[in-house]
Amino acid sequence: MDSKHIARQTAKALQNYLTYQAVKLIANQLMETNPGESIWLRQYSAGKLEDGEAYIQGLMLERKDLVLRILTVRESLAETILDFLPAMVKTNINNANIEHRRQLLERLTQTQLPAESPEISETESDASDSPLNDEQNLTD
Repeated sequence: MDSKHIARQTAKALQNYLTYQAVKLIANQLMETNPGESIWLRQYSAGKLEDGEAYIQGLMLERKDLVLRILTVRESLAETILDFLPAMVKTNINNANIEHRRQLLERLTQTQLPAESPEISETESDASDSPLNDEQNLTD
């Protein structure tokens, strides 16, 4: 297992996700103050946010003011969440694994009930006709 490669790929995915969140946040803010610009940003961004750095490079040719705003918001998001993110991810993975293992163990230990035989049905039917059941029915 190449831990450094996995860490680099995870960091890149998180960076792309923070870019997406920054654009989403800015588009929502713009909807309140400048709906036309918000619509333009959403249309421009559609399908382009998989690679955050390529998206920013492309946007730089169109709207430098929005690029600066996205960079500022993305940096702010990173500073806000990255301190507690590792512990949160570990806790969430541990909790999810525990739940999945519990479900797996339940499935592995379940036994199939055999189909009812006529003898069991007759016995159950006799038990329901017992005087004990009549007494319970009278008290109810």
